[in-house]
Amino acid sequence: MSDKPALGVELGGVFLDNPVMTASGTFGYATEFASLMDLNRLGGVIVKGLSLEPSPGNPPPRVVETPCGMLNAIGLENMGIEAFFQDKLPELTKLAPPLVLNIYGKTSEEYERLAARIDNVEDVAGIEVNISCPNVSAGGIAFGVDPMMAARLVGKVRARTRKPVIVKLSPNVTDVTAIARAVEDAGADAISLINTLTGMAIDLDARRPVLANITGGLSGPAIKPVALRMVWQVAKVVKVPVIGIGGIMNARDALEFLMAGASAIQVGTANFVDPASPVKILEGIEAYFMENQIKDISDFIGCLEV
Repeated sequence: MSDKPALGVELGGVFLDNPVMTASGTFGYATEFASLMDLNRLGGVIVKGLSLEPSPGNPPPRVVETPCGMLNAIGLENMGIEAFFQDKLPELTKLAPPLVLNIYGKTSEEYERLAARIDNVEDVAGIEVNISCPNVSAGGIAFGVDPMMAARLVGKVRARTRKPVIVKLSPNVTDVTAIARAVEDAGADAISLINTLTGMAIDLDARRPVLANITGGLSGPAIKPVALRMVWQVAKVVKVPVIGIGGIMNARDALEFLMAGASAIQVGTANFVDPASPVKILEGIEAYFMENQIKDISDFIGCLEV
C-alpha cells in the first residue's frame, strides 16, 4: 500500500489531521519546541495549564526521577491567561494544528471566568478542563473525585463557552467510569485521561521527602497499565471521544491506547526524554498502518478483542 492512511479524527468539534497531541504541563507553551521539531506535524497542541492570574507554582525541588517515570510537583506554574494571550498566542496562531487551552482554578467561578474569557478568542479551538485541582470552597477536595462535584463544574463551564470542552480526568478515584459518565451528561464534548497518579519519594539519608511539596504527580511508563485500563473502561461507557494519556513513549504505546478505544493520544513525559517524541510516534503509527494495510484510523480505534 503506497498511499498514506487517513489519520484524521474529530474530538467533539476539534478536528485533528492526526491523533497525536501534546499533554498539558509537558510541552510548555509549545513555541519552546519549535527548533527541536516540526510543530505543524502535530495533530493538536495543548499548552500548560492556565489560570486567571500568574502562578509561581510550588517551591523547589519540584521534580524527581523515579523507576520507569517521574514525580512532579510543579504546582501548575504559569503566566496567567492575559499574559498568554498577549505574549504567546500570536506565535501559536501561525501553527497549523488546532490549539487547545488547558484551564484550572481553585473555585468554580474561576473556571467559569476562564471559559468566558476564552470563548471569543477565535484562534483557540477548544478548552481542556483540569478537574484534578483542589476546590477551596469544599475544603480542598479535588473537583474530579466526586461525580456530582465534577458534573456541576463541567456544567458551569459548558454554560460559559460555545467551544468544545474536553474534561481531563484524575485517576485518583474509586470508579473513573462514574466520573466520566457524570461529566458527559454535564456537557463534555470529549474526555481525556489520565492525569498523574499521586505519589512521593523519600531521601533515606536526609530522612525527608525529596519533593518540597512532599507529594507529586507520577507520570511516565510506570502508569501506562493503569491509564490503559481506565481508557478502555471509559471508552466502553461514554459516547463522546476519549483521549488517552499516560506513559506513551513510542508508537506501539500509542497504538495500544487507540486499540483500547481512544480516538487520540497525548504525549507527556516522553517529551522530557526526547523532545521530538510526538513526531516520531506519529511516524510510527503511519508505518504500522501501512505495514498492516489499515487505510483509515476509524477502522482501528476500539478494535481490541476481549
